[in-house]
Amino acid sequence: MTSSTETGEVSGTKDKDYNLIWYIDACLSNALRMKTYVQDAERENDTELAELFRKAQADSRKGAELGKQLLRSRLGG
Repeated sequence: MTSSTETGEVSGTKDKDYNLIWYIDACLSNALRMKTYVQDAERENDTELAELFRKAQADSRKGAELGKQLLRSRLGG
């Protein structure tokens, strides 16, 4: 039976390490996406929605920073 998940055999990266790197990338990508969503909401004068997206962007930035700190400590830097 063949597994459909990456176990490090193809990428050479252990799952937990790959997952951490993916998480950081996802957080940073989401922070960028939220900027667009904030601009869209502001263009429509929807301050409530813009504020929601600003909070989501801040949470994504925080997640990325926490992930980067953890990655840095695991890489010995």
